[in-house]
Amino acid sequence: MTKRERTRRAIRASALELFRARGFDDVTVADVARRAGVTEMTVYRHFATKAALVIDDPYDPLIADAVAARPAEEPAIVAVARGVKDAWRAVPEPDASAVRETLQLVASHPALRSSLDTGTRATEAAIIAALAARGVVASAAAVVAAAVVAGLNAALLAWAVEPVERPLDDAIVGALGALIGGEA
Repeated sequence: MTKRERTRRAIRASALELFRARGFDDVTVADVARRAGVTEMTVYRHFATKAALVIDDPYDPLIADAVAARPAEEPAIVAVARGVKDAWRAVPEPDASAVRETLQLVASHPALRSSLDTGTRATEAAIIAALAARGVVASAAAVVAAAVVAGLNAALLAWAVEPVERPLDDAIVGALGALIGGEA
């Protein structure tokens, strides 16, 4: 792991600790910087906004590549659902309790839900580009991308607040299967 990656992880971990302890609104970027042992400028070099400290999605290029690699004969919705599943399986599964806590924070705060929507648009754009490369008409690609990403977001937010814990993989793969009417 590079120094940049270690710094980014330390900043994000510090932010999440503070947000859980004091609430998103009661923590400043200066607080996060102090906790992480860096300057505010360093925080902003790694995260463009305070909300980006919570909403962090490095998977868009991986998803786009996985969608583009799906067989040409697959319908767009199937290619996207299975591409997302392929991308998910290609990375080490994150700590489910940390993901749950982060999603609970997002679900409970309107500004973070708005930031999730912004991140969603970036993911949709990556999927749309991958579908366009497959020859899918732009309007159809937009509908498919929005449907899959909205379905995943709904499933993940519901998973985060479920009273009975189940594996994160079940929530993701289950949502993708529900989108295509079978197993993703």
